Amino acid sequence: MTQRNTSGLVVGAILIGLGVFFLFAEFFNFMAWHLLWPFLVIGVGGLFFIGMVAGGKSTAGLAVPGSIISTVGLMLFFQNWTGQWATWAYGWTIILMAVGLGIVIMGAWAGDRQQRHSGWSLMKVGFVLFVIFGAFFEGLIFRSGNSVVSQFLFPVLLIVVGLYLLVRRFGPGPVQPVAPPSTTGNDNAAPPPQAPG
Repeated sequence: MTQRNTSGLVVGAILIGLGVFFLFAEFFNFMAWHLLWPFLVIGVGGLFFIGMVAGGKSTAGLAVPGSIISTVGLMLFFQNWTGQWATWAYGWTIILMAVGLGIVIMGAWAGDRQQRHSGWSLMKVGFVLFVIFGAFFEGLIFRSGNSVVSQFLFPVLLIVVGLYLLVRRFGPGPVQPVAPPSTTGNDNAAPPPQAPG
């Protein structure tokens, strides 16, 4: 499928999705629109994945913006539902993880092992930053708001991440395969016995 056809598919799907959503909102009189509007953002992110699937391996890069937009939509839904808008102070690190996830999906769709590895590495960096910044803001700045999160969740995550980094740094490395002994180029090898004449 050409890039023009893929773009037309994505735009068409967006328009159809918006039309269906507003029709449902009109007929069923959605009273919870103020809570459900982030699903529009999530839906736009999902349309990028539709374009990726429709376009084949050549459009695998659509997984990155699709992951970012979908993740932002999920974050907006959580914050809109709970009122915890201040979590943006450290929630931006989740977007970094979303970029890594998009790269993993892109590599898996395109069959690129190196991209998958890079994506996982970026996700790990984003998670470590999420734990560090989350512990700082929830433990020191927002302590009066999310008591369970600030007192238990982030301290436990800090310990887990610290143990992981210690084990990775000082633990045994990966086992290297032992190469079989070479049977060529050995000058000390005894010559084969000669058959009697």
